[in-house]
Amino acid sequence: MAKPTIVFIHGLWIHASSWESWMEFFKQKGYDSLNPGWPGDGPTVDACHKNPEPIANRGVKEVADNYEKIISTLHAPPILIGHSFGGLLTQILLGRGVAAAGIAIDPAPIKGVWQLPFSALKSSLPVLANPFNLKKAISLSFAQFRYAFANAVPEPEAHELYEKLTIPAPAKPLFQAATASFAGSETKVNTGNINRGPLLITGGEKDHIAPPILGRASAGKYNKSVVTDFKLFAERGHSLASDHGWREIADYSLNWLNQRGF
Repeated sequence: MAKPTIVFIHGLWIHASSWESWMEFFKQKGYDSLNPGWPGDGPTVDACHKNPEPIANRGVKEVADNYEKIISTLHAPPILIGHSFGGLLTQILLGRGVAAAGIAIDPAPIKGVWQLPFSALKSSLPVLANPFNLKKAISLSFAQFRYAFANAVPEPEAHELYEKLTIPAPAKPLFQAATASFAGSETKVNTGNINRGPLLITGGEKDHIAPPILGRASAGKYNKSVVTDFKLFAERGHSLASDHGWREIADYSLNWLNQRGF
């Protein structure tokens, strides 16, 4: 029986090329995969920096709809693996019933998750503090990236990840997530869909921008009749899917999928 295709979904500030090691890993296990960028993303990190305007002012629903359009071209519902805002998109799409299974790695919070740890606020404040950022594409400084993403890796590796993977990102999704508790529905997930596929949500113990309390809270919103698992990775920060320890997360994801028949 053919294995489902895997669709990898990146989050804010990280280019789709961050999934290349994962794609090779799963290829060796017999899976085909895709790593589409968000609408407006350039084909390379350099291209995104040279022309950030096409990605500006893109909202969560627009990005989710774009991924759903890509998914509709596949011969069967895929497995979705997303990181950060890509993890939120994974949950939105799984809730729509267009995927066979989903893995949300340290995801942004879904609507209804009210917890706001200080580190998450500090990580987002450089963008959210200025309402004029709403329709812009914003880049992170190295200091901001170091705190939000790469606080759990050595500084030389943090510099390497920053130069290799970071791109400008639309500010709009961050504003939509920040205001979801009292306005807007773009980050709403159909957590009551009992026909959806199984879901794994992960958390990194040292994650600043998406602390594990957010992932646990999201997992707790789901209907208990469908598999929704949570896994905490000790000593890991938000860069866990692309730093030197990515293989630990990939191995766990593969085993989880295999245990559920994928």
